[in-house]
Amino acid sequence: DHGSATFELGVQLRSQLPPELEIILDLDADLELAPADAPGTVRRPDLIVVQRAARIRVRGDGGLIRASEVAVAVEFVSPNSRRLDHIGKRSEYADAGIPHCWIVDLDGPVSLIACHLAGEFGYVDGGATTGVFRTTEPFPVEIDLDALL
Repeated sequence: DHGSATFELGVQLRSQLPPELEIILDLDADLELAPADAPGTVRRPDLIVVQRAARIRVRGDGGLIRASEVAVAVEFVSPNSRRLDHIGKRSEYADAGIPHCWIVDLDGPVSLIACHLAGEFGYVDGGATTGVFRTTEPFPVEIDLDALL
């Protein structure tokens, strides 16, 4: 379910993205929490929405997608990593300055928590959404959550 839902979310998002953004599934991202000459922190969100130029940069220069290039990091909650997905990764993505983090829980009913940066407070959210998720930030999108399964 996890892989299928991630793919389905990508399908739903793809046609709604502005041309400068694209979806990347299951790829390491440098959270840029350490100086360039020190060991860094890398996470692999289930899905990221990035500036199209980021993938082109990585293709040409190598390296990793940088947190500063990520518009949205999406995590699908796994039963064995529920706390990490809701607390640990959410906190790390906020510390990295990723402007939006979506946490999708497939444990029915399918829900999505949309987190956005709120300055020194880290991420804030409006609670879990079920049914259809709609937002205008960071881009207008409508996602049928029930269709993810």
